[in-house]
Formats: sequence, structure tokens, C-alpha cells
Amino acid sequence: MSARKKIRVGVVGFGWMGQAHTRSILRIPTLFPEREFDAELVMISDNMASRVDQAVADFGFGHGSVDWNDLIANDDIDVVVICAPNMLHEPIAIAAAEAGKHVFCEKPVGGTPEQTVRIEAATRAAGVITGVGYNYRWAPLVQYAKQLIDAGELGEITNYRGRFFSMYGADPMGLLSWRFMLDEAGHGVSSDILSHSVDLAHMLIGGIEKVVGMGHIQIPERPLPKPGGTHYDVGKPGDPTGTVENEDYFGAMCVFENGARGVFESSRSIMGPQSQCAFEVYGTKGSLMWNLETMNELKLFRASEPELGYKTVYSGDRFPYHGHFVPGDANPIGYEDLKVIEEFEYLSSIAKGRQHTPGFAEAIDYVSVQDAMLRSWKSEKWETVERLSPRD
Repeated sequence: MSARKKIRVGVVGFGWMGQAHTRSILRIPTLFPEREFDAELVMISDNMASRVDQAVADFGFGHGSVDWNDLIANDDIDVVVICAPNMLHEPIAIAAAEAGKHVFCEKPVGGTPEQTVRIEAATRAAGVITGVGYNYRWAPLVQYAKQLIDAGELGEITNYRGRFFSMYGADPMGLLSWRFMLDEAGHGVSSDILSHSVDLAHMLIGGIEKVVGMGHIQIPERPLPKPGGTHYDVGKPGDPTGTVENEDYFGAMCVFENGARGVFESSRSIMGPQSQCAFEVYGTKGSLMWNLETMNELKLFRASEPELGYKTVYSGDRFPYHGHFVPGDANPIGYEDLKVIEEFEYLSSIAKGRQHTPGFAEAIDYVSVQDAMLRSWKSEKWETVERLSPRD
């Protein structure tokens, strides 16, 4: 076996997502013995000293700092994984790229489309390898769905329905965390969870030509946050409140470049669906459905066997990546397993010296659609999707 490439990692932001990325990196050696790299957790940065201490003591980072600039200045780091609040992504990502470090950034790469464009331009100019956290692409049955579509098993694709419904903001007592603020999160669900739905559509179906959409703030006031909390924390009646500044809901219709028609919806304040990142694909020979809440199941209909209706296909080791975690069929894998796959694929791209997919180019694909959706919300008309690029 040839020597593995050593990749030295720094992580910015050690909340839930930063910890998920770190656990995933630590698990790679036990799950992917065929890897071409070994990752070392060199440094952590978080604005809470207690989280820095936890990262060093419990997760094995070499050291840490409450100032992310210290991490960027560390010459012993090859790649920076960014899990900070959305509106901090731009200065961190650009500084990392200018320092010659590869950059993986949780979605959305920028809190606004304009930020994403500037980040992508800076990293491309620096020649670093980028990655973005569209982790649902890596679900084994999502990979299988793409295989079916690409092989023509569904025929000509005619319709697509994508949605991401989550209850994380459904409780009016949910705290006014950074996710609800323009200066920290940027836009609301259109920057946050809707990006997953449109990215999956890009992966499965292709580019989008035009859209018409609208947004809405369903819960306009929320209790003020407490230090160290998350967007799952709640307050109580009588607590001081503040104003929600970005949208709770966004819905849109679209026309794909291949002529298929699509519908997208996303809400963080809907009641019932708890983490329903789902899509439905309809073609002239069949259709399929997938839902994160039941991520180890795919519903498949074939026009050649109409009497069978929808057949449930269970995930198993015959599908991509699944066998790295559990053998056989219908033995389920979970959310963080997708993050492990994501980390493995991104670090493998660095080891091979190739640009990763999805990278910041795919983030531009999404924000170009988001920009058209936001323009449509304002104009109340259909808007053409124009690929965004830096303005002179």
C-alpha cells in the first residue's frame, strides 16, 4: 500500500455541526480502510472557551482558540472546516483561501447569494479545493435514485417535487437564535434548508431555467437567546422578545432546463414534519420518492408493473457506501453516517488533488436559483435564473 497523505484539519465553530464533522473525521479510519489519507485534528476555534476546552479534552484537537484568526494563521493546517454562523462564513473562508488552505463550508456557503459569489471567486482565485455540506447527496438510496434516473429507468422526467419541512422553529417560544437574524444568518429558509432541496434537484434532474416564488414570516417575535444555546432551545411566556428578521417559509414553482416542471417548499415553522427533506421524481416510465425521515427506504413505481403500485426498496450493502457501516439489507444507517461519507469524499478529493463535488461551484448553482426566487418574491412574477458571477 502506498503511503497515505497526511491532511491537517482545523475546525471553526464547535456547536452541533462542528462536533458532527469532528466525530465523522475521527470515524473514517474505522470505516474506510481503503482511504488514501490520514486526517489529523490540529486546531479548533469557537467563541466559547468551554467549547474549545471540550474539543481539546474530549475530541483530541491539538489546541484551540476563541479567535478564528489564530486558526487561519496556523501554518500547520491544510484544510479549514467552517461550521460558524452563516454571515461569518465569508471572512473566514476568504482568509483561509488567501492563506492557501482548502475550505469546506457548511451550507449555505454565504448567508446571501452575493456573499456566496464573493467566496467562490476568492477560493477559485486561490486555487484551493472547496466542499459544501450538501450531505443528503450521499445517502445510499439517493445515490441509487440518481442511478435509476441516469439509466433511463423512469423514462423522460416530467415532474419534480422537493421539500424540506422542519419543526425546529415551530414553537413560538423557540429562542431568537442567530438563524433568525439577517446580520448573522442572512436570509431564512431560502438560505438554510431549501438549499438542500434545490441541490438534490440539481443533482438528480439538472439545471433550472425559471422560477416563481414567495416567502413568509410566520412567527414574527421570539424570546431573546441565552449564551451558549442552540436553535432548538425554548424560552417561556413573559420572557423579553425580539423581531424575526428573515423568512420562515418559502415556496416556488420552476421549469427545469430539460422541460420538466417542479415545485419546492421549505418551512421551519410547520407543525408535524420534523425533518422532512424529501423529493418525488416522476417520469414517463415510473416514479420514485425519498424522505430523510425514513432515509433507509425508497418508494419505486414502474409503469411496466402497475399492479404492484409503489414498491419499498430498503437500503443495504448493495447500494453505495452502506456496507461500510452495516452489512446486509434493511439494517439502517443514520444522519451522521452521511457526514462521515461526506468527509471521506472531500478529504479523498484533497488527497487526489482534484476539485470536489459538491464544491463552491455547486453552491453558485443554488444561489443563482435563490436569487431568482428572491427577485420573484419581490416582483410577484416569473424570474429567469441567471448564473451569478462577481461584479466588476
